[in-house]
Amino acid sequence: QVLLVESGGGSVQAGGSLRLSCTTSGYTDSITYMAWFRQAPGKEREGVAATNARGSWTVYADSVKGRFTISRDNAKNTMYLEMNNLKPVDTAIYYCAIKGDRSLVYDALKQSEYRYWGQGTQVTVSS
Repeated sequence: QVLLVESGGGSVQAGGSLRLSCTTSGYTDSITYMAWFRQAPGKEREGVAATNARGSWTVYADSVKGRFTISRDNAKNTMYLEMNNLKPVDTAIYYCAIKGDRSLVYDALKQSEYRYWGQGTQVTVSS
């Protein structure tokens, strides 16, 4: 059974920082894409950042470029999302996802590319 567990969410004031972690278990093949998504109340889930198998390539949504950094430590089966200069619009439930195979990726920020998902962690940014 593949499990993804997010942690690190919380409440911060605008301009603050948080670091999210996503630890995976039950999945032994690290050669796969991973990503962070988020869903704000009343909105569709959107891709925030993604990284390739070795963490050598990353992509970000325009709304978080320059503020968020995705990284992964395959030895620890963990992916991170460093979030700086947080804004109230960043308030959402953040989910991590793992592609789960080695097939081609056409859009790394698209939900349909990912097979396994975590339960999410709440991030709340107050003004």
